[in-house]
Amino acid sequence: MDKSDEQLLDFDKTEIDWRPERAAAALAGPYADIYRSHLAVARWAVGCAQHYQANNMASSSPEHRDGFVEGFLWMAAFLRQGDLLPDGDLLQQDKPGLPDRDSTPDS
Repeated sequence: MDKSDEQLLDFDKTEIDWRPERAAAALAGPYADIYRSHLAVARWAVGCAQHYQANNMASSSPEHRDGFVEGFLWMAAFLRQGDLLPDGDLLQQDKPGLPDRDSTPDS
């Protein structure tokens, strides 16, 4: 990967459950390479969602298009938060699925 940790962590953190200490621990922990990969994938996913939205690429309804974009942003947020690391919150749940969260990620 040709991006530094600083570059990978350069995104809007206001709309996600961002905890800098959790990111620092992930970057120093046993899954650091996986986390860096997740950060790169999240960057791609947000770019894809923005491109999709800006170029009106969906031939379906606005609701479908908005849901598609929101799904990409949710996935990017989970990746950036470390929730999908082997020891992450989402993979430690007894029952797979979305956690109870009040806010919608806007990565």
